[in-house]
Parts: sequence; C-alpha cells; structure tokens
Amino acid sequence: MLEHDALTEALETLGALLSERNEEIAVLAIGGASLLLLGIIERPTADLDVLGFPTVTGYRKADELPGFLSRAVHDVAAALGLAPTWFNTGPAGLVDFGLPDGLERRVTIRRFGTLELHLPALEDLVCFKLYAAVDQTERSKHFADLQALAPSEAQLRMAARWTRQQDPSSGFFGELLRILALLGVEMDDDDFPT
Repeated sequence: MLEHDALTEALETLGALLSERNEEIAVLAIGGASLLLLGIIERPTADLDVLGFPTVTGYRKADELPGFLSRAVHDVAAALGLAPTWFNTGPAGLVDFGLPDGLERRVTIRRFGTLELHLPALEDLVCFKLYAAVDQTERSKHFADLQALAPSEAQLRMAARWTRQQDPSSGFFGELLRILALLGVEMDDDDFPT
C-alpha cells in the first residue's frame, strides 16, 4: 500500500528515470492515488490508475502503457520494493463510453521530471467515485472516498447522469438510486433525459 509520501517518492523516481532516459509522457490518473495526491484523503492506496493519455481534443484510452513507460514503472517497482502493478491501466474502460464533459479543461497538472500527471477536478472525481460506489456498494472504499469529496447535490446529480452513460442497465440504475438516497439525493426516471 502506498501512503502519500511513498506515492510521491515513486512518482518522483519514475519521473527522474524517464528524464534520464530522455522519455516523456503525460497521463490522466484517477482513483485513490489522485485523491491522495490532491490531499482529499489520507488512506493509502494500492496503485495509481491511468485512465488515458492527453490529445488535442481530450484523452484517448490507455489500453496499455507504452513500452518505455512500462519498463520504467517496472524498474521503479524493483528499486523501491513496490508491487509490479503500482502504476496500471486497470480502469481505462471508462473512456469507452465517454469521460465527463469538459474534464480536460479542469485537470490539475503535476510534474515529476518528464512525467506529467493530470488529476481530475472535484466534479469529475465525484463522477468516477459515484460509479465505483454503485458498483461496489456503500461498504466500499469508493463510497468512503465519495463522502470525503463532500459533493454538492448538483455535483451528485451531474455525476449520476454521467454514470448512466457508463451503465444503462436497470440493475445499475436501481443501485444508483439507492446509493444517491444514502447521500441525501432523491432522483427518478424523469431526472435522466433519454
């Protein structure tokens, strides 16, 4: 598990290694690592989730890490005693159905050597965490993270509409309404334009 200082050290080491190798890259990171780096949560995280790579029009899906980055990630893991998956593309499938509108204009950029990390804004993190909380229930770290974000009702409503683009199934919808109610937000079919 990576606490804030260990995660920062790993990213600084990765950025320095990429600089030394004359390689550079920018990535969009989500999940617990992004919340930890932004100071929203203090709980350690298992990994940093890479969702995509910036383009002139937004982000393209990170199906896999480029070879040079994968090698550098592996080398950092070996040097610092980290899990080989400490920097991965696990949630990249979220890109398939579209990211929250305007996400690319709201990111915070952190630089570690020649590694540029794009961290989503609060409203976008609410989208990702609501989606994960619905998938893994209120007993999950995602629900706790969502509470730590302290979203407004308007942010939760926007996030709920985005999650329906990710999973339009009736089962997901029922669970979404239940999770929203736990957060004090009541919505129904009429709140989701078709």
